[in-house]
Amino acid sequence: MTVREELLEIRSRLDGAFDRREREAIILLIFDYVKGWSRVDLIINEGKELSDFTRHEIDFIVDRLLLGEPIQYITGTARFYGMDFKVGPGVLIPRPETEELVDWICDNSEGKSDLHVLDIGTGSGCIAIALARHLSFPDVDALDFSKKAIQQAKTNAETLGAKVKFFEADMYHWLPTPGSYDIIVSNPPYIAPDEKNDMEVRVKDFEPTEALFVEGDDPVKPYRRIEEIASVALRQGGMVYLELNPRFADEVKAFFESKGWNDVEIRVDSYGKKRMLRATTCDR
Repeated sequence: MTVREELLEIRSRLDGAFDRREREAIILLIFDYVKGWSRVDLIINEGKELSDFTRHEIDFIVDRLLLGEPIQYITGTARFYGMDFKVGPGVLIPRPETEELVDWICDNSEGKSDLHVLDIGTGSGCIAIALARHLSFPDVDALDFSKKAIQQAKTNAETLGAKVKFFEADMYHWLPTPGSYDIIVSNPPYIAPDEKNDMEVRVKDFEPTEALFVEGDDPVKPYRRIEEIASVALRQGGMVYLELNPRFADEVKAFFESKGWNDVEIRVDSYGKKRMLRATTCDR
């Protein structure tokens, strides 16, 4: 079977499980993983024969995809902010919308240097590492309650040449040093339990539940705790940046305003959803 014929078969098998754009992106990831080919390589080699071993490997990957397993867990890699992050079961897969949160921080921090940054709930370390690589001489700390996540984040930082201090801690019990940070950022678990049935299998059945879903029935709970931490840990004029569940964005904004935070702003993502919040420390 030629590469062209294999492509037709993959598309036929994945049709219906993914929309066209996502399907084509996944196909590129499959051939990059199996053959190390780029999009151009795929076009150049369309007429070449594939070995039985390669075809078997591709078929096995497609089988796993059709069972709902994320392509990032199959290949062990997720692309974020122009970098390849190692990911695996037990570690949340970085999302494109989170890149927009990093963009917001970098844009607002232009011209500033030596900022002290804290990432709460770091997961793969994607936010912390991206900021460590793109801010000017920052001092970046990052915490997560998951030992597996911290281990993975440390590996990613080492591989990507980023200087980040990672430590294992539960934000609900961790006590920060007062006035020690300029920026606090977090992409906390924010999905309400009643949203689970509407989620894709590859998210709800494969990614870590504790990194996705809010505990209990209070959707603002993680933001209440982050606000407590930030109100102590941020220096005067410091800022907190949060990724949001669009469903509860206005509620989170109202909560920060009720606590006296200044310039509380919600920003929509590229899909037009209320996805991010920024707030500045209240006057002391």
